[in-house]
Amino acid sequence: MDLNRFTGFVRRCADDYGMLQPGDRVAVGVSGGKDSMALLASLAHLRRYHPSHFELEAITIAMGFPDMDFTPVAEWCAAHELPYTIINSDIREIVFDVRQEENPCSLCSKLRRGALNDAIKARGCNKLALGHHFDDAVETFLMNLLFTGQLSCFKPSTYMSRADVTQIRPMLYIGEGTIASFVCEMGLPIVSTTCPEDKQSKREEIKSLIKRLSAEYPDLKDKVFGAMQRLPLDGWGKV
Repeated sequence: MDLNRFTGFVRRCADDYGMLQPGDRVAVGVSGGKDSMALLASLAHLRRYHPSHFELEAITIAMGFPDMDFTPVAEWCAAHELPYTIINSDIREIVFDVRQEENPCSLCSKLRRGALNDAIKARGCNKLALGHHFDDAVETFLMNLLFTGQLSCFKPSTYMSRADVTQIRPMLYIGEGTIASFVCEMGLPIVSTTCPEDKQSKREEIKSLIKRLSAEYPDLKDKVFGAMQRLPLDGWGKV
């Protein structure tokens, strides 16, 4: 999928849920993975012609894992005239050394999101763009259903009143496989995580379950996603 078509899906999602407004200063939380880099590239393209004329920059919370070099990301941002900030943190030390969490992903995510909110407010941004995609939404819905008995998922757009920041997820119409192909075709820089919990989470269990079920029911993910919109789940009604 080329840049124009990929960005078209991003724009449709953003417009369906009113994610971009005139005067917005949008920060992309860049982990260095394929999802956040694909989002950054598409929003960098979209800002050129979207009627909101939003401003854009990138922020990375470096969590203290070894051998993660964000220099290629910094070089890409410089080449595309995007402000880029790296904020060093001690999140890894807190989660793994101090707290020694048995299930570290939840705490890690909470600390990282808090650090991102603080960083973008300090830089005068009002929107935080996150790289959640179609597969993430389906997986989260099923995780909540199977593990907690709730019909719920993150919202496409969420105002966080305590942080005074709105989180937006403009890639919800794009699947993980398409994102991986796009990143490869675009030659986007990727920084692989060295987190020891990578690929060991409950989400990976759900991914495996969906893969097995999809072999027999190929349209499973489409039906789940469509059901979320048709209910609609809280926050999933289009504007």
